[in-house]
Amino acid sequence: MWRWVRQQLGFDPPHQSDTRTIYIANRFPQNGLYTPQKFIDNRIISSKYTVWNFVPKNLFEQFRRVANFYFLIIFLVQGYEDWLRHNSDNEVNGAPVYVVRSGGLVKTRSKNIRVGDIVRIAKDEIFPADLVLLSSDRLDGSCHITTASLDGETNLKTHVAVPETAVLQTVANLDTLVAVIECQQPEADLYRFMGRMIITQQMEEIVRPLGPESLLLRGARLKNTKEIFGVAVYTGMETKMALNYKSKSQKRSAVEKSMNTFLIIYLIILISEAIISTILKYTWQAEEKWDEPWYNQKTEHQRNSSKILRFISDFLAFLVLYNFIIPISLYVTVEMQKFLGSFFIGWDLDLYHEESDQKAQVNTSDLNEELGQVEYVFTDKTGTLTENEMQFRECSINGIKYQEISGRLVPEGPTPDSSEGNLSYLSSLSHLNNLSHLTSSSFRTSPENETELIKEHDLFFKAVSLCHTVQISNVQIDGIGDGPWQSSLAPSQLEYYASSPDEKALVEAAARIGIVFIGNFEETMEVKTLGKLERYKLLHILEFDSDRRRMSVIVQAPSGEKFLFAKGAESSILPKCIGGEIEKTRIHVDEFALKGLRTLCMAYRQLTSEEYEVIDRRLFEARTALQLREEKLANVFQFIEKDLILLGATAVEDRLQDKVRETIEALRMAGIKVWVLTGDKHETAVSVSLSCGHFHRTMNILELINQKSDSECAEQLRQLARRITEDHVIQHGLVVDGTSLSLALREHEKLFMDVCRNCSAVLCCRMAPLQKAKVIRLIKISPEKPITLAVGDGANDVSMIQEAHVGIGIMGKEGRQAARNSDYAIARFKFLSKLLFVHGHFYYIRIATLVQYFFYKNVCFITPQFLYQFYCLFSQQTLYDSVYLTLYNICFTSLPILIYSLLEQHIDPQVLHNKPTLYRDISKNRLLSIKTFLYWTILGFSHAFIFFFGSYFLMGKDISLLGNGQMFGNWTFGTLVFTVMVITVTVKMALETRFWTWINHLVTWGSIIFYFVFSLFYGGILWPFLGSQNMYFVFFQLLSSGSVWFAIILMVVMCLFLDIVKKVFDRQLYPTNTEKAQLTETNSSIKCLDSMCCFSEGETACASVGRMLERVIGRCSPTHVSRSWSASDPFYTNDRSILTLSTMDSSTC
Repeated sequence: MWRWVRQQLGFDPPHQSDTRTIYIANRFPQNGLYTPQKFIDNRIISSKYTVWNFVPKNLFEQFRRVANFYFLIIFLVQGYEDWLRHNSDNEVNGAPVYVVRSGGLVKTRSKNIRVGDIVRIAKDEIFPADLVLLSSDRLDGSCHITTASLDGETNLKTHVAVPETAVLQTVANLDTLVAVIECQQPEADLYRFMGRMIITQQMEEIVRPLGPESLLLRGARLKNTKEIFGVAVYTGMETKMALNYKSKSQKRSAVEKSMNTFLIIYLIILISEAIISTILKYTWQAEEKWDEPWYNQKTEHQRNSSKILRFISDFLAFLVLYNFIIPISLYVTVEMQKFLGSFFIGWDLDLYHEESDQKAQVNTSDLNEELGQVEYVFTDKTGTLTENEMQFRECSINGIKYQEISGRLVPEGPTPDSSEGNLSYLSSLSHLNNLSHLTSSSFRTSPENETELIKEHDLFFKAVSLCHTVQISNVQIDGIGDGPWQSSLAPSQLEYYASSPDEKALVEAAARIGIVFIGNFEETMEVKTLGKLERYKLLHILEFDSDRRRMSVIVQAPSGEKFLFAKGAESSILPKCIGGEIEKTRIHVDEFALKGLRTLCMAYRQLTSEEYEVIDRRLFEARTALQLREEKLANVFQFIEKDLILLGATAVEDRLQDKVRETIEALRMAGIKVWVLTGDKHETAVSVSLSCGHFHRTMNILELINQKSDSECAEQLRQLARRITEDHVIQHGLVVDGTSLSLALREHEKLFMDVCRNCSAVLCCRMAPLQKAKVIRLIKISPEKPITLAVGDGANDVSMIQEAHVGIGIMGKEGRQAARNSDYAIARFKFLSKLLFVHGHFYYIRIATLVQYFFYKNVCFITPQFLYQFYCLFSQQTLYDSVYLTLYNICFTSLPILIYSLLEQHIDPQVLHNKPTLYRDISKNRLLSIKTFLYWTILGFSHAFIFFFGSYFLMGKDISLLGNGQMFGNWTFGTLVFTVMVITVTVKMALETRFWTWINHLVTWGSIIFYFVFSLFYGGILWPFLGSQNMYFVFFQLLSSGSVWFAIILMVVMCLFLDIVKKVFDRQLYPTNTEKAQLTETNSSIKCLDSMCCFSEGETACASVGRMLERVIGRCSPTHVSRSWSASDPFYTNDRSILTLSTMDSSTC
């Protein structure tokens, strides 16, 4: 028990050494010369709380929000949600599994798996722990798995067991295994695992390296394999899946920060009112006649009590009396608005992608209004701006460019050493897609070069077919490749799976040319060339990594020759080459990149037996090392991948998604700066930026690339800054690569940011995932504190999606990891415009009005209470009945603002979508500025003064307002003030509403009716469960007076008249773009959405005031109004007119 407590407190970690030793089947040495290691059990914990920390942790989270006195509701809701998580955990932990114990299979629960247990997994089952593969039903010990639930990759991945355990395919055989695994301690990296297995056979120890290809991760699923056996090395919360349960930092919107600022101001007002009231009370009581009047004699205890304690007690009493000025229900209403409002995004059919059957998803509703405040958009390129559907388009072989046209490989232009009449090369290469269709004018070769050219082309496409990690599904492959290739056979009989769409496109292209990859069988790769089956023994795979930017395979040809085939970016392959057409290929690669194609270079090296023996030995030593394995492998890879012969280059196309250009242009018109962050090479990225409209031809393109030192980078930045200042160009674009960016961010952040802020578009190429996040953070913490949005589709985009204020995941072809880690997920980039310009605009307008209206109505509510103290000797007498105090925010005034915040559409959505410039009107949190906040606050104080003093002047001198002379009292006065207040704040909400539905009418007028009906019932019956009923028959008496009805109407009109006049003149004299856009075209006529913004060209303010005042109370009727449009007032009718800035002719309107 004590050990458990110490572990919970973090004082007794279960392991402290750098490695762990696992005894398979938990067979510990009997000689006692070992130190037992402590491992945690296999229990998974995804729940947030425990019995011990539930109360304090939840209280802490709730009180981070100022004035959140409704935390108890959220407290219970979160407790219920965590109870559901506990149930989910129990379901996972209780799942049945089979482990090998005592020479047989034992059924147990998942949580009971211990480190060292041998576990059996059947086909389509999920691995319950991180297992090292021991054997499978296949002789080579391989199996296929899918890790879609971990990293979103849907392709099948092959994992293999070491040869010594691969043959142990039964429980009886496994029971004889004596082996020890030494591996690293748990870490979150899904793709990194280092260890070794020491197998004892016939008194001899055999050491085998273990890497990621041997580790089966918890959460992955076994596919295309009947069963496997694996030994548990990481269990429970130490599995890689559990270590990736990293809690994301809570994102807070700008509106929420403004709310807290406003609440602090109102807390100051509350404390000030309480202090003023307390001081005035004691000032008033300084006179003896008011300190202890004859009707309110003090007790002896009160006379002898401490004045300081009395002062504090009175101060606290005033705080309680005035505390309703703090809108304690504001956060609850905001949470409801955000939660319910988020459903509209999922319901929007314009955000539904029919081809993939995907609708928009909301993963967090806390940032809805932030969609209307975005100033920077950071986007990935591949899969986000493009389709991530790779199509092989061109290649360069031995310095000659080829294009694939209608399934045929066609040379581009005449070859260098052409001669007349020699076409035997073409006719002999029927596997090169029957190139004999080419005429002598397009391609010729001389006899002496024919054999060499055939060999080069054959070797190039064999390199493409062998240097990859593509898998093939278990389909019938007989007949594939027999005879010249027929492309019609490919989709029906052979299906490739690849983690990279580039690899899949290249292998499929090689198959169309005639060299068909058949699949991996044990340690061989089979390729068919013109129906001839060739088996290449796969000796080693040198895996791809982001530092080398290449991958290689070492194979043994049927002839016994050993080849190294390498594939990678030109920057990583060309420097390693010592032969081949390097310069021509480099030119071709640049030409491919200018067309926006993705390029890879292919090279090879023939290995002698001596060279291979050295390579094999050094690879084995590096892969079996437990310390510094990655560094040792990197050194060996550098040693192997050298002295290459360049074969050529490939170019695949990733076409743009629909309406990407229009969307980027619309974002720019909305005042949003777009940055593209990509890992592609410089030329490819620039070409795609030009084609998608991120850069345009009239833009001055600045470059910060290939910088080698801090001083060189700083000088280049200064030159760019001077060019921006001196060049008389409206817009600049900046291109920066990853290396130069690292130098710029190291010492010259301010200078770099100054250059970036003066550029309309920025393109960052050759970017690592963490660099993307660092760039976004740099923008976030800049002095302007802009709101950022990141959009991406792959696992490498997760870091920037989580770093930005708003993260958008594209549900593309690179899995769902970006979508799962995002705040919002959409199917296509083009949906971003509707999400920001319509939903973001509406959400921001709604919640900005909601927040300020809450403060306004609470000022109206509590200020009369403060004024009333001047007339009751600051005795802390309440003006309102306690029931009214309770129900004001809960029932009488809550529903109109809630429905407004869910349904309000101050402009037609189509107009918002088609006029991106309207987005500028709400940027920089403009509607929650201090100026606007003060207006609403002053408006609330002025209305409160009218409520109170209007009622006082009515009843102050003559409180007999009934014909029979019956007098009104304190509760009648308070009820009159309260009645005027409820009607005024409700009608004020009606004036703010521009989009009326039957629900708005129901809750607006229904709230007023409900107040009257409730007051009549509450004051008309003697309720037995109430101790005292001060309001009995008060409301009946109040409504019996005609003077009261007249006063109510008069005070409501007085309160709202000045507000209406101000709105009319502001909209007429200083209309915003949004107010001008409240005209839309319907059936060749203009329908008024807001009558106050309907005006004609040349019409003066005074001439139109009368017309507007006639319509302002009735709001917008469906009547059509005439309006003339000026040439300088463009009206956009569709997407095309937006992007070309074309205006409608005046006669159209």
